[in-house]
Parts: sequence; structure tokens; C-alpha cells
Amino acid sequence: MKHLIVALFLFASSFAMADDFSVVREKLQKAMSADIRGEDEKARDRNRNPIETLKFFGLKDNMKVVELIPGGGWYTKLLAPVLADKGELVVAIGATRVKENLLDKPGFDKVKVSGEKSTFNRPEGARFYDLTIGGMDVKRADMVLTFRNYHNFSAQGRKAMNEAAYKALKKGGIYGVVDHTARHMEPENAENRRRIDPVLAIKEILEAGFEFVDYADMHYRPDDELRYEVGRATVKGNTDRFTLMFRKK
Repeated sequence: MKHLIVALFLFASSFAMADDFSVVREKLQKAMSADIRGEDEKARDRNRNPIETLKFFGLKDNMKVVELIPGGGWYTKLLAPVLADKGELVVAIGATRVKENLLDKPGFDKVKVSGEKSTFNRPEGARFYDLTIGGMDVKRADMVLTFRNYHNFSAQGRKAMNEAAYKALKKGGIYGVVDHTARHMEPENAENRRRIDPVLAIKEILEAGFEFVDYADMHYRPDDELRYEVGRATVKGNTDRFTLMFRKK
């Protein structure tokens, strides 16, 4: 009888968790079909697999989520509608384009901006950007996410980025990182400029105080031999990417 009760409890718990994400899934599907997204953005859905990606990271619609370096807002357009009613979305560091082009649109007025005093600097002759964090005032976030940004920064910039994520999160909060895969310990060259070694990323993020939780292979692409720059026609839109999840201790 005792074993039966435990089994029923575990089944009920797993069902509840699945049901929790079914709500998020519905909101994501609605956001994915919204008119605010262009056809070029929608065309990337199959490759970027946002529903399974956000499910892996454990997104819930009542979370406080920080999107680091949102770029043009591809993920912002999906996260904001999910979090609009019960949660909170903060776009932080390098959010100028999103602020100017998206946040004045209906349904995005609740999105907050942080880290506006942060600066990117690429020294003359350097391949990557250094990063100085400024005005980053987020506290006790449930989740920090960054997509295809880690490779853009120098070791100093990546360290600043990881430290900013750590400070923004509450204890137990999740840090999710997705980026283009480089061969382990391959020397820098013109073809891996927008790739990053996942082993190096894990090492650096652990050094920032995080613990490693899990990885997913949903963005593994066996046809990408990691030989070419991600913008080349042979791999564009089909690059191998690592998907890593960490937790603040």
C-alpha cells in the first residue's frame, strides 16, 4: 500500500508538471503565430525550436525572467506574451533595438529594461568585445537566458556577463545558455569567429559560482562539421549549438 501511494504521488506530480508547461506551450504557440513576428522570424522556428528549448530550461508563466543581450528581440517576442499576466520579463544589456522597436507595441509595455549603462568595446585589432556592466539593477530573478551571444565576447566580457547573471538570480535560479559550437580547444581562426567551445563555456560559468545542471542535444546538427563560419551557406540556419543549464548555488 505504501508503495502504491508513493507511485500515485509521483504520477500526480509528473502530471502536474506536464500540465504546468501545457499552459506555457499554449501561450508560446499563440505568440509564435502573432502578427508582430515577421515571416523571416517565423521561418527560424523549426531550427531554433523555442518551445522545447524553453521547456528544457523550465520556463513558467509566473517567473521573473531576464533576457541578456536580446538583440533584435526574436526571443523577446515569445517570452513577453508568456510572462505578461503573471510574470515579469527584463531585457538587459544591449537592449537598445528592442527598446526602440518593440517595447512601445501593444502587449510589450510591461517589459522592463536594465543594464542600459553597459558598454561594449572592441579594442583595435581585437576579434571580440569587452563588456562593462552598468545600471544592472535586477535582483532575485528566477531565470536568466541568453541566446547566441556568448561567442561575441572576450574572456573579460564573458566573465562580466556570467557575473551579471549570477547577481541577478535568486538562489536556485536558472541560467540558460545557447550558442554555436566550436571544436574543443581549437585555436582561433577565421572560421570559428562566431563559435565557442562548450567545454570552455562550462568551465567559465562554473568559475562564476554556478553549478552545472543539465544539457540538451536538441540543437545538435550532425551535418555541421564545425569547420565553417556560421554565416556560410553550407551551415547557415543549421549550425550545431550547445544548450546548457546552470543553477545559482
